[in-house]
Amino acid sequence: METWQKQWLQRIGVYHLVLSFLFMGPFFSILLLFFLFTPLWSLSALYLAWFFLNWDTPNQGGRRLEFMRNWNIWKHLRDYYPIKLVKTAELPPDRNYVLAAHPHGIMGMGTFCNICTEANDFSKHFPGIRAMFAVLHTLFLFPVYRDYVMSLGACSVNRRSLDFVLSQPPSGQAVVIAVGGAQEALYAIPREHHLVLRNRKGFVRLALRHGASLVPMYSFGENDIFHLKVFAPNPRQYLCQMTFKKLTGYSPCIFWGRGLFSADSWGLLPFARPITTVVGRPIPVPQSLRPSEEEVDHYHTLYMQALEKLFEEHKESCGVPASTHLTFM
Repeated sequence: METWQKQWLQRIGVYHLVLSFLFMGPFFSILLLFFLFTPLWSLSALYLAWFFLNWDTPNQGGRRLEFMRNWNIWKHLRDYYPIKLVKTAELPPDRNYVLAAHPHGIMGMGTFCNICTEANDFSKHFPGIRAMFAVLHTLFLFPVYRDYVMSLGACSVNRRSLDFVLSQPPSGQAVVIAVGGAQEALYAIPREHHLVLRNRKGFVRLALRHGASLVPMYSFGENDIFHLKVFAPNPRQYLCQMTFKKLTGYSPCIFWGRGLFSADSWGLLPFARPITTVVGRPIPVPQSLRPSEEEVDHYHTLYMQALEKLFEEHKESCGVPASTHLTFM
């Protein structure tokens, strides 16, 4: 009986996150609009006033609430897969960091669990480090959902926001960026490890501007929790895809997992596959307010080498065949 209860609590924890990610923003947008035409119109009016007064908060470090990051529901989410955090080196709190998270996957479940919650005690593994997960600015356009996301330690991924976080005293500030972005989600195929990284250098420029150390972070198993169907790239569909991506920030694809009640049916519940997030060693980066292309290329190459080394050192212990290698695109 106890095992059955644990399994359902774990499923509820995961399903809560999936439904929030997909539907919470549109749901509250429609609800507030609906309230405007009912006797509860004042609730919508008050919230919308708050919304516009706090419009810039995602660009100023967000609004983190530790009690929400410590909810028990995140531990149930962690145990469902399970999700683990592996520390390979210290991150001294006397400097700032840019943590590059790979792969993006469909929802970045490993990165979310380890950075936006305390389910795996990130703050105890790395004392003095205040990590912020930089996500699409689009998410902060949805009422209520924006406050929910910020409370878990998220901020906008644009330059102004990241510069603000890394400029705040004291040291020990860290921004976590899913470098591959929405494009990499199209390669979230089970048991494959394709990263969109060769021409993604903005995170290196950010590190150079602030003298922040670069840290590779890889979540083994991230691509295994959903099945994925990508639309065929004929000219008409390609135009639709690019338009959709430009408007929303998301790459259009179809993904599915298992059913809530049966593993044999299709649904939105991810498959229970182990995810292990390995945080690598920091790469010291000097401060250069106007870095040259040569500097950017040099540290980008160092970063790619460090990430590949991290992958090779930990792949077998994380269930990846020894013959598997990273593919950079």
